[in-house]
Amino acid sequence: MTEQLIFTAEDDCYHQLSDDHYETETNWWSFNIPERKIGCWIHAPYYQNRKAVTWRIFAWDDEGFDPARMAYYRKVEEAAMPDDPDLRDITFPGDRNGPGYSLKMLEPGMKYQLQYEDAARGFALDFTHTGLHEPHRFPPGRPPFMQTPHFDQLGHVEGWMTLRGERIRIDGIGVRDRTWGPRGGPYAASPKKYASDMDRVKHPGGARWREVEREKGRGRIQYIFGHRRDGTGFLGFVRLQDSDAQGWAPMNAGWIRRDGEFGTLDASKSRMRSFRNPKTGWCTHMQVELVDELGREMISEGFAVSTMSEAGYGVNQLMRWDIDGGIGWGEDQDVWNPTHFVRMLDALKATA
Repeated sequence: MTEQLIFTAEDDCYHQLSDDHYETETNWWSFNIPERKIGCWIHAPYYQNRKAVTWRIFAWDDEGFDPARMAYYRKVEEAAMPDDPDLRDITFPGDRNGPGYSLKMLEPGMKYQLQYEDAARGFALDFTHTGLHEPHRFPPGRPPFMQTPHFDQLGHVEGWMTLRGERIRIDGIGVRDRTWGPRGGPYAASPKKYASDMDRVKHPGGARWREVEREKGRGRIQYIFGHRRDGTGFLGFVRLQDSDAQGWAPMNAGWIRRDGEFGTLDASKSRMRSFRNPKTGWCTHMQVELVDELGREMISEGFAVSTMSEAGYGVNQLMRWDIDGGIGWGEDQDVWNPTHFVRMLDALKATA
């Protein structure tokens, strides 16, 4: 990476780039426990110029996808933050239902400890995320990171989850990311104007639900990743808006990782095709064909193992991937505008 794209120890702290009301900085941590079909997230956007934070912790398995039926779900919204919070050693504010989670940097850019307890529900987390590589920044100016700095980092996640009073071992590969800059509000709206829905479709044709799915200007983002225990795997963002009539969508802003070496995806040769459940509208199966800047190829096939959905449309899913002859695990994050999702689902359920 060029010097401009290298992160330093100071980047473990919060940033403040402007006095913009929508200035936001996130810290996100994910891991899974495959033998229990469990996926888990910790996510906290901090609004620097409002001095407030919204955070949530959730774990899901194959027994229920919505907040009431997930293995665990808790969200604290717009909690007041202290002046000059230090992201290297912080306990996020809680609410009347209990305290927030704590985050401590153990090694700059590489190793962190996270702890959380909800004694009333018999839930707790205590784990470390140890990076398998330095934070990997995506070049600015490419969707979806046109202006905001963003990095992803694979790590070995090791520790414990307590779920309904049962202590469960965590020992596998996880991903964390950080993003900072303005987001939400006017930054979430497409500046383009369209005369009709068909003007939004780059390649008309194919199944009607696929045509609706790939309409431009709807805020569609799909982020998928899968890695084996040795870190071999892939990560990338899917450009659904540029899909062809058969459903093959190009991928960009991602990587292939093999033998410990990253290769940036060649967006002209990397693609994904998904298949959706006609009842739920969610992806159940994916085919991924990737080529990186080094000319390395990776073909992977993934299946959704368990799903969570906070609002009934966009989802996070635990995915089992076949990668280079071995089994990997990861996620499908499928982000929708609710009205757009309903239109796609209606087309998927149509009988005539």
